[in-house]
Amino acid sequence: MISDFEVQTIIRESLASLELEGKRLLMIVPDGTRTAPIGQFFKHIHSEIGSKVKQLDVMFALGTHPPMTDEQMHNRLEIQPGEYPEVGLLNHAWQDPDALTTLGTIPESEISELTGGLFSMDVVVRINKVALAYDQLLIVGPVFPHEVVGFSGGSKYLFPGISGPEVLNFFHWLGAIITNAEIIGTKSTPVRSVIEKAASMVSTPCHAFCLVVSGEELHGVEFGKSVEAWSRAADISAKHHIERKSKPFHTVLSCAPEMYDELWVGGKCMYKLEPVVADGGELIIYAPHIHEISITHGEHIERIGYHVRDYFVKQWDKFKDEPWGVLAHSTHVRGGGTYENGVEIPRVRVTLATGIPEETCRKINLGYRDPASINPEDFMNKEEEGILYVPHAGEVLFRLG
Repeated sequence: MISDFEVQTIIRESLASLELEGKRLLMIVPDGTRTAPIGQFFKHIHSEIGSKVKQLDVMFALGTHPPMTDEQMHNRLEIQPGEYPEVGLLNHAWQDPDALTTLGTIPESEISELTGGLFSMDVVVRINKVALAYDQLLIVGPVFPHEVVGFSGGSKYLFPGISGPEVLNFFHWLGAIITNAEIIGTKSTPVRSVIEKAASMVSTPCHAFCLVVSGEELHGVEFGKSVEAWSRAADISAKHHIERKSKPFHTVLSCAPEMYDELWVGGKCMYKLEPVVADGGELIIYAPHIHEISITHGEHIERIGYHVRDYFVKQWDKFKDEPWGVLAHSTHVRGGGTYENGVEIPRVRVTLATGIPEETCRKINLGYRDPASINPEDFMNKEEEGILYVPHAGEVLFRLG
């Protein structure tokens, strides 16, 4: 575990290499859906260079997550209102065209090369234009196994963190086509290649503190240009965030932490456990505190539901105009399976034991259990019986072998 004194030393020595005096610095950090000591790093960074830089602001890399309130932003940074009045706290606005600027286009020939021929299309790259008003970008965020890109972190805080919808929707659907099972926990993926290509179009210097965190323990801090720091951190994450099981389980109780306040992010409780659920088994997302599918995307999801990848692929004319990021989320939550002759057969059953009503669960093609009927203790210590209990799901990847 890395101590607070060691963190302070790492930050001091790292920032000294950037020559930040008199410059405008934008910190880019995650919202509350990622475990990381963001407050600790913000305070040490501010202490180290706050009086030297011309401006220090913080932008929350929301992707398509809902905007954060002032209270949520203060909580994320572990500060009190008015404690740092000179620091601007900024929400990303991915749906506001006026908040975005176009960096260029990744041409279809390059997309074909990056994706191994899976796609041939132009992809427009847009980013929050406020970020380009600074002299230096500084990403501070964790690295975990990730269902779309392989390992999160690094340049992913730019794309989709503060990007426009085009590249966001494209690479999420690219990940869905390859499938969660193939991508998650894999370092080099076509999706990561697309992200890094988009990031190379940002002319502002960008460095990163890439963190490896397990619970309250900080196991790694890698600093450098974003792609290099991320690469080293991903290697550390692979050692701390992948747990192996010798056999699959017929029942998995995947308990969502409070930081997942809607199914859009609570779906991680499926992504990280899907590899160890037996064929025909059941994964239960236990989250009495979740009452929303998605504030931002709920209307789309309620209309199309949750389905296996081929349900969309084999009816592409029907679904091609839906937001591709939503289609990707749908397939990731539903998991693997087949769609043949109009019959969909998911590999596993996904059941919600949440505050989402039964009628809604059935409508979106997921199972339902009253969360009040579940006592988590009944699932504990039963791995030999084929039952797996995961008390804080969503960040550790479970694999067989």
